[in-house]
Amino acid sequence: MTQDLSLHGIHVPLVTPFTRSGDVAAEALEALAHQVLDEGATGIVALGTTGEAAALDEAERDLVTDVCSRVCRERGAMLTVGAGAGGTRAAGAGLGRLARWPGVGAALVTVPPFVRPGAAGVLAHFARLAEASPVPLVVYHIPYRTGQPLDAAALRALGELPGVAGMKYAGGGVGEEAVALLGGVPDGCAVLAGDDLYVSPLLALGAAGGILASAHLATARYAELAAAWRAGDVPRARALGHALARLSAALFAEPNPVVVKGVLHAQGRIPTPDVRLPLLPADGAAVSAALERLAEVRSPF
Repeated sequence: MTQDLSLHGIHVPLVTPFTRSGDVAAEALEALAHQVLDEGATGIVALGTTGEAAALDEAERDLVTDVCSRVCRERGAMLTVGAGAGGTRAAGAGLGRLARWPGVGAALVTVPPFVRPGAAGVLAHFARLAEASPVPLVVYHIPYRTGQPLDAAALRALGELPGVAGMKYAGGGVGEEAVALLGGVPDGCAVLAGDDLYVSPLLALGAAGGILASAHLATARYAELAAAWRAGDVPRARALGHALARLSAALFAEPNPVVVKGVLHAQGRIPTPDVRLPLLPADGAAVSAALERLAEVRSPF
C-alpha cells in the first residue's frame, strides 16, 4: 500500500494564496502546485494547517481540492487532502465527501483535538474512520496542537489498522517515542516527518519522507535531503540537514504559514502575503531573515 500511494519523499502542504479582494487565488495555487512538483516533490497536501483550512468556507475548500486534484492527475503525483474533525461522526462525513474527487490518494486526519479521548478512544476513532473512508488515511500526530500525547505502542496500533497507510509524525522533537516508533514501523505504514526542524534526524532514523511547509522553498534541496538519507550518503545528508534546519527555524519564527507566505509574496509567487484572522501577516524582518537563510541554502550546494 505504501509504495502504491507514493507515501515517501517530500510532500508540500500548500498554502492557500488569496487575491487582493480576499478570494482564493486559484491560478496562483495551481502554479505553486506545479512548481513544487517540478522541483522534486513527490506529492502535495491540500487543506492542511498550512493551507489555513480552518479559515476557509466549504466552497473555498472545494475549490482548493478541485485545483490540487487536477494538477495531481495531470502530473501523476500523490494528492493528500486534510479532512476529519474532533467528533467521529463529523470526521466520517468529511471523509465521505472526498469520494467526489477520484484523484485524491489519501486523507490526512488529525488525532482528535481538544477532547483527549485517550489511546483506546483514538484507536476506536480511527478504526471507525478507516472502515468508512473512501481513501486510505494518514494519521496526523501533533500532540502540541491536539493535547493528546500518544506513545510508540499506541501509534504502532494505529499504523496496523486496515486502511491506515501512513502517519505524519510531529511530536515536537526527536525523543524516546520517536526512536521507538521508527524502530518498529508496522508493515504497510509509512512514517512521514511533520516537524520541519527535525526532518533530517527523523529521516536518518528511518522516516520515509516528510510533509513540510518549509519545502515550498528550496524544494529541490528537501528532495535531495530525503534521497541522500535513503542512499546512505551521510556527509551530504548532514550538511543539507543542518542548512535546511536553519531555514525552517527562520520560516517558523512566526506562526505557520505567515512567514512562508511572506517569502512567497516577496518572490512574486503569490499575489499577496495575506492570511486569515486570527493570523496576521509576517513582520518584514522575519521575511528578510528567511530570505537570507534561503540564499544560504541555495548558494553552497
